Amino acid sequence: MRKRNPMAQLTYKKAGVDIDAANSLVKHLKKKAPAIGGFAGLFPLEGGRHGQCLVASTDGVGTKLRVAFQLDRHDTIGIDLVAMSVNDLICCGAKPLFFLDYFATGKLDVARSKRILDGILEGCRIAGVPLLGGETAEMPGSYPAGEYDLAGFAVGLVEKRAVIDGSKVFPGDLIVGVPSSGLHSNGYSLARKVLKKSIRKFADELLIPTRIYVSEIRDLIEGLRKRDQIILAMAHITGGGLPENLPRVLPKGVKAVIEKGSWEIPPIFEEIRGRGNVPEGEMWRTFNMGVGLALVVRPQALAAVQEMLPKARLIGKIVAGRPGVVFK
Repeated sequence: MRKRNPMAQLTYKKAGVDIDAANSLVKHLKKKAPAIGGFAGLFPLEGGRHGQCLVASTDGVGTKLRVAFQLDRHDTIGIDLVAMSVNDLICCGAKPLFFLDYFATGKLDVARSKRILDGILEGCRIAGVPLLGGETAEMPGSYPAGEYDLAGFAVGLVEKRAVIDGSKVFPGDLIVGVPSSGLHSNGYSLARKVLKKSIRKFADELLIPTRIYVSEIRDLIEGLRKRDQIILAMAHITGGGLPENLPRVLPKGVKAVIEKGSWEIPPIFEEIRGRGNVPEGEMWRTFNMGVGLALVVRPQALAAVQEMLPKARLIGKIVAGRPGVVFK
């Protein structure tokens, strides 16, 4: 009698996305362009009492677009586009100034395009920035019928003395998680592989727009400043999850210890894990798992942060060690 094989485990790599290959490419680029590697790029400007930096970031929406294609729902994908860039921008303390978009398709469907662009404008409204310009490219033969691609570009400004860069992080500091609105715009290649014919069942969860944190984080920075406190480091939790993104803002000699169970993980993640038999470690490295931003603060700033961000949760601490993330 043949034994039934256990359900095969699905991983991000089996779904077609190789995080290690992407990391290798980034390392190659950093050798040739050392400024690359942060959540946003800083360009110093001359003048001003303390000096300022222009800050720039660019991103897309990934294969969340394919869910929009399958469901023919295009009203909120533009919000995702804005969110992915401006959320990166604020990680260094910058105030976003404006946004630009790139929209490419094989044949322009005006009615659908209006819905997409209305979403971009709504994202800009939430982020408090103007849509300064963009490009609409109609390229016959380049995209299958009904499909398109999006890219976004955000520019901001920060005083040099106010840059949040993680350099002041020390053992004993605390990690605060700010909730996500769901998957945001990462991990969809794996989510789609797992859910397959159930995409419509989970349509609302899969197409919830990426949360835009600009207003509340700007208010938090200002509120802490008035109390002589600061955010020491901030990570936008996107592809790679907490294990890949949090170390990007930590200095040498420290690591993050994350307390599992210290916040509520949205049910959609358990659906994906269970239906795809996805290993726990793979879930953490692929998805945000309910944490959209991770902040590092001094212990004495915790009460103020939780007062201004009531839904934020203490999720871990900084300890001495090699940069990385340990789950307990």
